[in-house]
Amino acid sequence: MSQKLRVGILGATGMVGQRFISLLENHPWFEVVTVAASPRSAGKTYEEAVNGRWKMTTPMPEAVKKLIVMDLNEVEKVAATVDFVFSAVDMTKDEIRAIEEKYAKTETPVVSNNSAHRWTPDVPMVVPEINPEHFDVIEYQKKRLGTTRGFIAVKPNCSIQSYAPVLTAWKEFEPYEVVATTYQAISGAGKTFKEWPEMEGNIIPYIGGEEEKSEKEPLRIWGKIEDGVIVPATEPKITCQCIRVPVLNGHTAAVFVKFRKKPTKEQLIEKLESFRGLPQELELPSAPKQFIRYMQEDNRPQVTLDVDYENGMGISVGRIREDSIYDFKFVGLSHNTVRGAAGGALLCAETLKAKGYIQAK
Repeated sequence: MSQKLRVGILGATGMVGQRFISLLENHPWFEVVTVAASPRSAGKTYEEAVNGRWKMTTPMPEAVKKLIVMDLNEVEKVAATVDFVFSAVDMTKDEIRAIEEKYAKTETPVVSNNSAHRWTPDVPMVVPEINPEHFDVIEYQKKRLGTTRGFIAVKPNCSIQSYAPVLTAWKEFEPYEVVATTYQAISGAGKTFKEWPEMEGNIIPYIGGEEEKSEKEPLRIWGKIEDGVIVPATEPKITCQCIRVPVLNGHTAAVFVKFRKKPTKEQLIEKLESFRGLPQELELPSAPKQFIRYMQEDNRPQVTLDVDYENGMGISVGRIREDSIYDFKFVGLSHNTVRGAAGGALLCAETLKAKGYIQAK
């Protein structure tokens, strides 16, 4: 591509905004030209606005340091500078829904990390390896919004990435009942240990709203488009507990599954290792070559060893074994701020560009 598409990041100073900026450094298709945040950051350089709160392990990219932060509420002004935006804003759900629609109505596609539009019936919520066909609902959404190129697309919650792709790979065996417990990193709350010292050596058995998202969002991903809206699947039934654990990055899930068609352990492993999606077929820039890997060792996957598998875009699975009550159980691990947040949204944007939904203005 001779000319990169111009990208804006809404909520650029927060943890997910920072992750977008680090992932987009030297991206072959996209270039960050605009950073937008709350009015209190507007007018400062990005470096000044972040001011010692850079949370990534890699340095702040030089290309963004001197960008002047724009007020994300000045929608027309921000939209005029970009071809599309990533949204990682910190507002109420009603405010997020309103501002993302305002951007879409300026004919600016919005690829959102936020949860506000995940249940808007004509907004696709996509893991590109699982349900890229849901992007087809965008045409119906554009009619509702009165746009020709503006729309909103979202990625699902970080908590489901360590098990929903696994269950997708096993679809032909008809999983119908699932029990999952997720052990979720503190970066999922936008925090580091420095900011949240009480999490060191601690576990909190509650994360607001997570259990409902973890049980319901996979069903929407497995749903079908009917009459211009996405109708969720009805199975498998999922029940979930979500626990905050003293880990910086990486959500682990312990999962129990019942199947209608009884597989062998070897069949389950083969389905994981052969699982491919559209991003792998198209060789998209951020796509993991091997989306899901199976680890034979009894003590894997481990956060410290495995969270960065495939640059944080892959999923590691281990400990598949028969269960005395359910058919099988396993442990999954995904990177919550890469695959589960900014990286998942970036892969959505690459898929949307490849499908022709995102183009230069």
